[in-house]
Amino acid sequence: MSYSQPHPRLSVLSNSSQSSVDHLSPVTTSTRFSLSSAPTAVGKPAGQRPNIYDRNLNKTRLTEVSSSAFFFLFSEVVQYTQKRVSGINDLERRLNTLGYRIGTRVLELMVWRAESSSKAPKREIQLLPALMSIHTQVWKAVFGKPADAIEKSVENADEYMIIDNDPPIERHISVPRDMSQLSCSSFTAGIVEAPARVTAHNTATSQHPSRTTILIKLEKSVLEREELLK
Repeated sequence: MSYSQPHPRLSVLSNSSQSSVDHLSPVTTSTRFSLSSAPTAVGKPAGQRPNIYDRNLNKTRLTEVSSSAFFFLFSEVVQYTQKRVSGINDLERRLNTLGYRIGTRVLELMVWRAESSSKAPKREIQLLPALMSIHTQVWKAVFGKPADAIEKSVENADEYMIIDNDPPIERHISVPRDMSQLSCSSFTAGIVEAPARVTAHNTATSQHPSRTTILIKLEKSVLEREELLK
């Protein structure tokens, strides 16, 4: 599903040493002889790369993944999935599911880092601060930059939108004309999915042809809880 224009009536709301052994000589004979010491391996063999599970999670927070490797991998994922679906909706649903699996791991990692680096970590439980955290922290953790805007629908109180004018995952995706309604950013929608229905829509403009809107439609229970927290 795609929109030719941005959502109407929106209000804008908006980081060895090797140990040696002395030569052994018997004391009961006059003939002297020695035994060469066998090397004792200390630590890991030379040249062996450390296991990814042994890395310190805090020391790798600023490391970057090669964009070329990411684009190639994501392109292969889309092509692999496309051959196993019956239509655009099915393809977007599967991309959404893959994104959701990544989103749960990103959230777990961010919470762990926040709790390990702060004596009093804060967890956002209100709606707007939580959405702003997705707009800035989650986007930066996944894509290396914050999203461009976050907006609230004036007509529907349960709808919020996160705008990305140049989605990284869309930069090297060429969508055929017969699949013009496909939005590969359904993968991103899955990452941010929570107690809400999240969908991705193409809202291209002349200045930003790849502009994408992540539409977050909240459940009624979320709005009711938000009123109680006020």
